[in-house]
Amino acid sequence: MLLFVLAAPALLAAQPATDLSQVPLTFGILPIGGASESLDAWRPTLDDMSRSLQRPVRSISVSTYEGLAEAIAEERVDIAFVSGRLALQAVGEHRMQVVAQLTRGDGSRGYYSVLLVPKNSPIHTIADIYSKPNHWRYARGESLSMSGYLVPETQLFASHKLDSDTFFATVVVGNHQNNALAVANNEVDVASNNTADLERFAQHFPEQYARLRVLWKSSLIPHAVIIVRDDLSPQLRAAITDFITHYAKSGRNAASELANLKLIHDISGFAPASNAALVPFADIDYTLDRRRALSAQWVSDAAMQARLQKIESSHRALVKRLNASSADSPSP
Repeated sequence: MLLFVLAAPALLAAQPATDLSQVPLTFGILPIGGASESLDAWRPTLDDMSRSLQRPVRSISVSTYEGLAEAIAEERVDIAFVSGRLALQAVGEHRMQVVAQLTRGDGSRGYYSVLLVPKNSPIHTIADIYSKPNHWRYARGESLSMSGYLVPETQLFASHKLDSDTFFATVVVGNHQNNALAVANNEVDVASNNTADLERFAQHFPEQYARLRVLWKSSLIPHAVIIVRDDLSPQLRAAITDFITHYAKSGRNAASELANLKLIHDISGFAPASNAALVPFADIDYTLDRRRALSAQWVSDAAMQARLQKIESSHRALVKRLNASSADSPSP
């Protein structure tokens, strides 16, 4: 036994150490269209990332926002391209941090949520929708989708003390592509979508796109972001951030890198960002929660005021935390 104890350090030293450079990083992809389509679109860029980091980069693409949220919560994702609402959840609950934000070729600072109807629809204004409760068929995005659910719910329904899930005759939940197809094929009367995905839809489904009409457009929604696990080494996080924020912007491969981004969407690159980029999304959450509270039935005014104060204080604390964590983050 004594000989074994004395020999143990030498035996352990002889064991090969894990080569972290060969441990794959997992990149989570926000579903755009189908999961396989998203994987194919991102693959060239992720191959470039792997070469730059000198480390394997594998991808995970799911068909739903909830699926990606679950992968992040289970720590199966190291880096991810996500919507603002999903990023809020990941940063607040699952040890992720924002390092970059999408930029588009047209220089826009964001995109817009829209409502779609068939071109020949009798619905001509939002008032036409409001005038017929339990009449129209609605297709919306998932609850974590900014443009597919949160923004129209906040600006159109909660502002009129309505809940879209109970206001319409039927409600189906799907991705933007399927919801647009449902309108084009007269399977639903109205659907939520967004201007960026609608451009992509027009390219892939020109015949169906010709059957659509935009009924309503929201205020500006900031672009999606890249998040990274905050327990990765500082050196690795810095290398990831450097690659993402410089990709397709300079060097002899800039043109081919930009072509890779165009496979994903009209993306010109990613700008350096921090958790503070999520404040506008926190504001949308706050507005929706407050409008819902004001339209709910309460046993007393005191109960309602208590709920409103809780919403207010929670929002202030969240914004303070987002700004504070951004101030503590190293500059990319």
